[in-house]
Amino acid sequence: MNPKWNGVERRSTLRKKAEAMVGSLSPDQSVAQPSDVLLHELLVHKVELEIQNEELRRAHTDMEEARDRYADLYEFAPIGYFTINRDGLISEINLTGAALLGIDRSKLINRRFSNFITPPDQDRWYRLFINMIKLPNDKKQELGLEIVRADGSVFYAHLDCLRRESLPTSPSLRIALIDISKIKQAEKELRIAAAAFESQEGMFITDANNVILRVNQAFTTITGYSAEDAIGKTPSLLKSGRQDATFYSEMRQSLKTKGAWRGEMWNRRKNGEIFPEWQTITVLKGDDGEVLHYIATLTDITQEKVASEQIEKLAFFDPLTNLPNRRLLKNRLHLALAFSSRNKRRGALLFIDLDNFKLLNDTLGHNIGDLLLQQVAQRLINCIREVDTAARLGGDEFVVMLEDLSESLEEAAIDTEIAGKKLLAALNEPYLLAGHEHRCSASIGATLFYNHSVSEDELLQHVDIAMYQAKHAGRNTLCFFDQAMQSTLTERATLETDLRHALEQNQFKLYYQMQTTHDGKAVGAEVLIRWHHPAHGLISPMAFIPLAEETGLILPIGQWALETACAQLKAWENNPKTKGLRLAVNVSAHQFHQSDFVEQVRTVLEKTAIDPQLLTLELTESVILKDRPDTIAKMQALRINGIRFSLDDFGTGYSSLAYLTQLPLDQIKIDQSFVRNIGIKHNDSVIVQTIIAMANTLAMNVIAEGVETEEQRIFLEQYGCNLCQGYLFSKPVPAEDFEALLS
Repeated sequence: MNPKWNGVERRSTLRKKAEAMVGSLSPDQSVAQPSDVLLHELLVHKVELEIQNEELRRAHTDMEEARDRYADLYEFAPIGYFTINRDGLISEINLTGAALLGIDRSKLINRRFSNFITPPDQDRWYRLFINMIKLPNDKKQELGLEIVRADGSVFYAHLDCLRRESLPTSPSLRIALIDISKIKQAEKELRIAAAAFESQEGMFITDANNVILRVNQAFTTITGYSAEDAIGKTPSLLKSGRQDATFYSEMRQSLKTKGAWRGEMWNRRKNGEIFPEWQTITVLKGDDGEVLHYIATLTDITQEKVASEQIEKLAFFDPLTNLPNRRLLKNRLHLALAFSSRNKRRGALLFIDLDNFKLLNDTLGHNIGDLLLQQVAQRLINCIREVDTAARLGGDEFVVMLEDLSESLEEAAIDTEIAGKKLLAALNEPYLLAGHEHRCSASIGATLFYNHSVSEDELLQHVDIAMYQAKHAGRNTLCFFDQAMQSTLTERATLETDLRHALEQNQFKLYYQMQTTHDGKAVGAEVLIRWHHPAHGLISPMAFIPLAEETGLILPIGQWALETACAQLKAWENNPKTKGLRLAVNVSAHQFHQSDFVEQVRTVLEKTAIDPQLLTLELTESVILKDRPDTIAKMQALRINGIRFSLDDFGTGYSSLAYLTQLPLDQIKIDQSFVRNIGIKHNDSVIVQTIIAMANTLAMNVIAEGVETEEQRIFLEQYGCNLCQGYLFSKPVPAEDFEALLS
């Protein structure tokens, strides 16, 4: 039914429809009676009314359907619709709006809309609301706000606001509200992605056919290719040629099966420079699983490579000589042992120590010593095969490892000896060190290895022992490891451990050997230390004093001996038989050359309150020869306190009249090696006579040690040696036995 028709037209149309429907029933007009005509008219009118009623029913149905469609559109639209009255209260809201706020619609009517807006956005809402309520215009305004749901969760909403008024005094706002949280999140992720794409890492994106679609600025910086250079090309424009077909085949397989690949590769910049890079490729697929894009990131790792190489060099190579260090040597030795096991071939280690290297450093300086070490390293390299290794352990110690020697023990030993002698000959050639010509020999220790019968550490220990054997054999020589020597050194190591506990466990004791005139009158004694080991009994000083010197234990032991001897002197003051006796205490080079040695001695003197003139310190020539000015200064400082000095073992070292006249010595002691040969070796007898004469000339007292026979005593008395010490008069004995001897 067309709403534009007027009532007359509509009625005429209905009439025609009704007449058409009852036309077959129309009476013949020529014979029709009035009643028939009336009946016909009534029938037409009835049909007309029925048609009209049917149309009204259809119109009503259409209206109801239209209303339902509108209600559905309004209530269930994906947009929240709100009506906010002039007081800011919700007067109307659809189901979607209620669902967005998380509250039943019936509970939202007359609730203040601003209560659902987060505090930071409320001021913006108030300004918009007041502005639109007060200003009557039909302009739509938009606003983005954060909305708080009933459960406290927050979402970002976009509001379209329109002013409406049912009465001039009752304006309201119609609001369409959309949750745009996902859009906001997508925008955020897009910004992050855009920022990430322009990161410090080079990036490029290709299509499924590996054609480059986009590159970032970092890609251009790293490779030199601009976007115009790269877009439309494939990543093969970066190929360096260093990766083979297998490399790229494995890359494609990883992309196919795992959807990603990462690894190190070499690429070529636009300028032709080849550089290392770390590259990651990720496959981007569509919903149907088809490949859409490949996204690649690349990082130039040139500096990391250089740093890694430097770190490796520092970790495995000696910085002075560029030879492998101990760590790398042990790694290679481990591999050599495995090779020996597989191939049944022997190998060898040669430990090389330069002779008198310390003297070179002390005289010409460490810079000259470094030049020597560098030249030694080069000579070692020149003497060995490519399969062999030359390493520096530190200081002047080098090791050469020979691999792939004969299966025969004898042949391998011969080959090792030949190699060792070749090294000795090369190292004996003169060196030119900053204009100084220098000659240097070496001591070499050697040992063979086979299979894993001996560990790496044990092999290095064996070859070290063999080197010391070469040193003791006269230097500039080659010695092979001897198992007997290993046993000796093991015992020595055990002894060293015990020695460290001996002092704290009071295992040391002082013995006293009488010093007399020729008629047997005691004038004093030499203090000698003895070690009473709980398991091994009495241990000779010859066995442990050198060990104490090497380990530094001689310092606390020497200090203990000095303090104990002075305490004994103090105890003897009250005994008429011992009062006035002198004690001679040996002082080692390590002990004497301590910077505070003078203060240490003075402290002991003050602590024990003895007569300093009864204390004699015995020094060897090794003490005197080292830093002579310092030695003289310390001796003179202690002589002021009354202490006397005796030169022990005279004649066995580099005795010189020059230093004898400079030193404030009180006594010279003739070594027992000369005294023992009096009357047996003419030359030794002459040496004894000369020493006595020299001491008398220099107004020094002289004493002979090791006097064991009457013939020796008579000879010494005849030539003017007034004091003696030896078994002829007394053995070294404890203090209580010494006192008994005096009576």
